[in-house]
Amino acid sequence: MVWSDFERFGRLWDPWADFERMRRALYRWTTAPFAEFPLVNVWASGEEAIVTTEIPGVDPQSIDISVTGKTLTIRGSRDPEELRDGESYHRRERWTGQFTKTIEMPFAIEAGTVEAKFSKGVLRIIAPRAEAEKPKKISVKSD
Repeated sequence: MVWSDFERFGRLWDPWADFERMRRALYRWTTAPFAEFPLVNVWASGEEAIVTTEIPGVDPQSIDISVTGKTLTIRGSRDPEELRDGESYHRRERWTGQFTKTIEMPFAIEAGTVEAKFSKGVLRIIAPRAEAEKPKKISVKSD
């Protein structure tokens, strides 16, 4: 009987559960504010690399993409929503302002042939591998 009373008390106050709750809260607090915006996905084949990023609310005309060697840079801005007279924010979590994202690609990019498409808040960049970086087949000659 004493043991069952202790078990009931243990379910009410579990120091390890409190510790885990605090660890999760600290993790969210330390990682979320410092995550680089925008987050990107990059995948590559032998011929090209594809970069995608979600940037809803960004005007496509404000996006600037530049390539230097193996480095791809995305710049842009997201303007804050305009409030009407008498309105105030109840909750504001979406990030606004200017952003810059620099990505080191797996190979040098042919800057003149990079394509970028923006649809439904998703930016997709197709970056072909530079000709000088592509593997060349070398024929072997015999005497």
